[in-house]
Amino acid sequence: MSNFTLKKFLSRSELQREKLKDYRNIVLVQVIIVVFGLVLSEPIIENSKSEISKLIISVFSFFGAAYAFLLWDLLRNFTNSRALILSILIVLSGIVFTGMLVEFPYYQLIHIHDRQMYLLTIHSLLFPIEITVISFSLRDIFTGEFMTSDKLWGAASIFIMIGISFGSLYDLISIARPGSLGQNFELGLPNYSECVTYSFCILGGIDPGLEPVRLIRNISVLEAVWGGLYGMLIIGKLLGLPRAEKDNQ
Repeated sequence: MSNFTLKKFLSRSELQREKLKDYRNIVLVQVIIVVFGLVLSEPIIENSKSEISKLIISVFSFFGAAYAFLLWDLLRNFTNSRALILSILIVLSGIVFTGMLVEFPYYQLIHIHDRQMYLLTIHSLLFPIEITVISFSLRDIFTGEFMTSDKLWGAASIFIMIGISFGSLYDLISIARPGSLGQNFELGLPNYSECVTYSFCILGGIDPGLEPVRLIRNISVLEAVWGGLYGMLIIGKLLGLPRAEKDNQ
């Protein structure tokens, strides 16, 4: 952690091991976040102030913060731009610190009068960071002459990133225009969990059972096409690569 950019200071094999570790960690946290969004959202939607909802929100917030910083840690493997890495770290730190003061369910040290604008600002800062990490990760797994373990884990993490990122985009639209998803969910984690659920329904080819506004519906088509295209490209790319003689595990 003393060096912001790992790409510049690690050898090729060390960098590959570092990326493998980072991709694995991200997939683990992604699975937890998606499970929370798909399985444990009902108590939050029914009553976000109940004790069980407060516990779920607290746990989700912890893993959400961990996921954000894991994305930042992964980014350090791809670029030598100290300015980019440092600026993203500052933005993420500010978001997490502000969220602890504003959104933590067991206390609220700062009261925001215009919560809609607050959430809109937070998500407007997070979404470009997600897109940046996805872009660098895509370039990473589609380059190289051998099929290695880090590329397999990277392909899995990017697919889940796509679902989560589109969920963030739907949430951003819903914050700007409440009810865009087809129902009026409480802004914050209740609405975000429904957006993530909707996003993965689109990726999985499942009817989400909602009637969103035309903008979200059109973006959903792009997500479905991109998800299918990504799968074909990944299969074609990775299966066409020879396996390295010594795959660093």
